[in-house]
Amino acid sequence: MKGDKIPDQHHIARYCKPTHAPDGQIQATAFMLRLGEENLSINCLELLNCSGRENEVAQLQTIYATKLSVGARAKIAVLNVGEVRNHVLDESPDRRNLKVLHDPQSEDPSHSGIYNLREDDELIAELIL
Repeated sequence: MKGDKIPDQHHIARYCKPTHAPDGQIQATAFMLRLGEENLSINCLELLNCSGRENEVAQLQTIYATKLSVGARAKIAVLNVGEVRNHVLDESPDRRNLKVLHDPQSEDPSHSGIYNLREDDELIAELIL
């Protein structure tokens, strides 16, 4: 449900366009807010209700294809919610407490967001990576 906290044991995925993954390596820029964004758009894999990671990624690719112009060299970063939150909390100078909340869309019920980021958060983006 909208606004529900995504549990720490769940996994999230972030679409990384080809410019954020040159030479196939995802860069921290993939985890930075763009101007005007209030959260980092992600998907919660467990909310897809698929059997296995391979099926979850395949379902995400279908969802992304309806919303984005998916590049052939694009990547999908898969991260554990608790590991990301704890790493950022422990390693950031301001002990940043990220919030990972469900934000479903009509065509994308697994859509979620990472909150408590700022547009210039290069260090936090590096920590998420």
